[in-house]
Amino acid sequence: MYLFHARGSHEVYQRKQWICLNIWLTLCLFPRACVSNPSKPNFLLILADDLGIGDVGCYGNDTIRTPNIDGLAEEGVRLTQHIAAAAVCTPSRAAFLTGRYPIRSGMASSTQRQVLFWNGCSGGLPPNETTFARILRQQGYSTALVVKWKIIICLAICGLLYFISWFSSYGLTKYWNCILMRNHDITEQPMNLEKTTSNMLKEAVSFIERNKHRPFLLFVSLLHVHTPLVTTEKFQGRSRHGLYGDNVEEMDWMVGRLLDAIDKEGLKNATFIYFASDHGGSLEAHRGNAQFGGWNGIYKGGKGMGGWEGGIRVPGIVRWPGVLPAGTVIHELTSLMDIFPTVVHLAGGAVPQDRVIDGRTLLPLLLGTVQHSGHEFMFHYCGAFLHAVRWHQKDSGTTWKAHYATPVFQPEASGACFGRGICPCFGDGVTHHDPPLLFDLSKDPSEANPLSADTEPLFDTVTRRMGEAVEEHRKTLTPVPQQLSPYNSIWKPWLQPCCGTFPFCWCNEEKKVDGIL
Repeated sequence: MYLFHARGSHEVYQRKQWICLNIWLTLCLFPRACVSNPSKPNFLLILADDLGIGDVGCYGNDTIRTPNIDGLAEEGVRLTQHIAAAAVCTPSRAAFLTGRYPIRSGMASSTQRQVLFWNGCSGGLPPNETTFARILRQQGYSTALVVKWKIIICLAICGLLYFISWFSSYGLTKYWNCILMRNHDITEQPMNLEKTTSNMLKEAVSFIERNKHRPFLLFVSLLHVHTPLVTTEKFQGRSRHGLYGDNVEEMDWMVGRLLDAIDKEGLKNATFIYFASDHGGSLEAHRGNAQFGGWNGIYKGGKGMGGWEGGIRVPGIVRWPGVLPAGTVIHELTSLMDIFPTVVHLAGGAVPQDRVIDGRTLLPLLLGTVQHSGHEFMFHYCGAFLHAVRWHQKDSGTTWKAHYATPVFQPEASGACFGRGICPCFGDGVTHHDPPLLFDLSKDPSEANPLSADTEPLFDTVTRRMGEAVEEHRKTLTPVPQQLSPYNSIWKPWLQPCCGTFPFCWCNEEKKVDGIL
């Protein structure tokens, strides 16, 4: 895996000494949290896959049970305008790791294929990109990734001392493309899906136990709640929402077991915990009449829709007892990219100065030392195509959103692209808007009522300023190799991971590992 470093906001640097003193004093008022270096907490980062913001109790769902995630919010900080950098997994996760818009690293596609699919491909996060894991390793952290990961196979593994990863794809290529790896070695091919949940928990808990006396970074990237919704028998039929609801409730149970492991080792007050989803829920995912995708609450659109809120507004929860005020709700604009500078700053590292970092450290906002986000504008891409821009107008408190392109829904009034399976980013599958569709998210978060020059006196002023921001943003972009180009995305037999003699790829080394752990 990788590490993300990021540039801190001006407010952070102005208050750096005060914040460090505040953290040190706060930690030492709580004996369990006092460690040899209180400015270096442990980090447990949990990232769900395809989870809709409306699927979680603390975000308004009262029919799916998520007590452990809700408990995180009660004991920590809940972010209500937490935005993914993309509405599909590969670019969103690249941005999460690097603190940079995926278009800067070449992880934004200009073709219809928006994600890396094959593990025997040549595309992936470039090795010159820096992730937060690498920086934390330099700061003496023990780092691990326990994960379902769609970009990790095709890129250089930089920064994590230890990782166990799943790359899943289903169909005729199961034996080649559905594998379990431990560090750089394949230990199970094909992967035993029924054991995935227990394997992930076992690895994560074991890592916590082994590293309880030194600072660590543990990134748990869940299979849940992506199709095919692998759910253990214990949770099948428990929810009121079919297999998808069962899978969400199992995911919440997994979060609870991770929290239990932290508590058991006396690390609760010394651990910065973050929970989010990589993007919004999939509206098109279904099997027959059964819905296999999530609910995005009041927000329009879903997975694959780079501009609409339902595809990019996700749950975001941070807990650090004794440091962050419990039960806090923050409505300011934040991003998954903000985790990069936040983690790097708290670990005592420095973000790269030789590149643009789009994330902003969350710490001043989380501590309540500033009232406003470090983001003024945020740019919403669908692949390599800019679909929308958000302007957080701090003096008025208004958040404007301008759409330059929107997907064509199939059927027209369905709110999704059922005819295509996922909405396209360009071509005849999108509608371009000039002037742009403008919404005031402060009053219309569902994006139901587009404004016009007739209904909004500031229409021309706002759209002009947002257009200027787009041009300023584009000037910061530099040409980079396209990692999701057709050539980089196609399967290459000579790059295919195989634990046997290709094409006869089969092994099960996990039984040996079970006897060791």
